[in-house]
Amino acid sequence: MNKAIIGRKLGMTQLFTQDGKVIPVTVIEAGPCPVVQVKTLEKDGYSAIKLGFDQVDEKVLNKPEAGLFKKIGVPAQKVLKEFRIDGAESVEVGTVITCDTFAAGDKVDVSGVSKGHGFTGVIKRWNHHRLKETHGVGPVHREVGSMGAIRNPSRVFKGKKMAGQYGHENVTVLNLEVVKVDKERTAILVKGAVPGAVKSIVTLRNIVKA
Repeated sequence: MNKAIIGRKLGMTQLFTQDGKVIPVTVIEAGPCPVVQVKTLEKDGYSAIKLGFDQVDEKVLNKPEAGLFKKIGVPAQKVLKEFRIDGAESVEVGTVITCDTFAAGDKVDVSGVSKGHGFTGVIKRWNHHRLKETHGVGPVHREVGSMGAIRNPSRVFKGKKMAGQYGHENVTVLNLEVVKVDKERTAILVKGAVPGAVKSIVTLRNIVKA
């Protein structure tokens, strides 16, 4: 069966291998994640489970949300996310998914919301080159440059790389390796960087592309 879990990015550190090599890793506080809902092919048309993360007081939820957790007998959770998996029928509501679902050596896809950079120029947003800062160039050293021909087509094509909002979008990094799983600290250490700021919510699941 496919594996999935919700976590919180805690930051980056490094580990040393037996032969002295340094591995940069991201520490993710993963789980515990109770199963809040199970969707089946017969009833819903697809197979999936909904997981909760980050237990909170019922007072911070609205009545429908609080009623849902009270009905299924699961503590109130701040974050809810759905994962499509095969064989969801075999999972029971209330089952708790923990970080040791994954093991060192597993390959995972990590999804999260990238850091927001606000309104950004073309050099930072698209890695454009600046103009020469010499006499005669004018005060346009970091501007976007040519917009295209004047008379024909008399417009700027869609997709033109210009200044604008940069970041704060859903990003998935594929095929990251789980280096270590610390069950006592409910932590998963993943090789490399994952999207999002420190303390942001991320999801880990089986790879979709080998």
